[in-house]
Amino acid sequence: MKDVLTSPLAWLALSVLSYEIGLLANRRLKTPVANPLLIAMVLMCALLVATGTSTETYNTGGAFISMFLTPATVALAIPIYRQLGTLKKHLLPILLGAFVGSLASMGSVFVLCKLFGLDSSVIASLLPKSVTTPIGVEVARSLGGVPSITAIAIIVTGLFGAVCLPGFLKKLGVNHPVTTGIAIGTSSHAVGTSRAIELGETEGAMSGLAIGVAGLITALVASVVAIFL
Repeated sequence: MKDVLTSPLAWLALSVLSYEIGLLANRRLKTPVANPLLIAMVLMCALLVATGTSTETYNTGGAFISMFLTPATVALAIPIYRQLGTLKKHLLPILLGAFVGSLASMGSVFVLCKLFGLDSSVIASLLPKSVTTPIGVEVARSLGGVPSITAIAIIVTGLFGAVCLPGFLKKLGVNHPVTTGIAIGTSSHAVGTSRAIELGETEGAMSGLAIGVAGLITALVASVVAIFL
């Protein structure tokens, strides 16, 4: 059994199976709380602990999944292309919304970290929490942050946004698909966008666009913030 669990293909297959279980639970329960990625994470963490498997061993197979993260993010350009008319019509509000949202995210992290007396490496690690993983990890690394902390922060932020943000926006009376998509994409990157796509094509397209805009703004602003770390 131990020999099987050291195989990269075994952990790759178990990861896919865990996600499929998450999809099944999501379809059955029909609630945002039953997020497929969240369920898969819980299942895999429990399995790793139960078998005493290290993350290094898991990553021999999990790396194959990570390899598809960047092309999956790039593929979000397809729904954006289909919504070019909407994009042109609301271009200025879209750009301003993503810009203000990115500043609010980084500003709140910076202020709270300073208030709690956290050191500069932790601040650098948490600043890019609301952008997609490839961008966030590189931004954190360039600022002297810890990429592993950044990755965890990005995952938690994305899951929280995917589960809570659509309902929260409705409570606030935000019903416009463009506004909803920009809010989700700016704050919850690709994980939130997967939820936005379920809400509608416009929401998904705007959320996908916000990922790129927020990533660019975060990279530019973070370089300025680095002066004060």
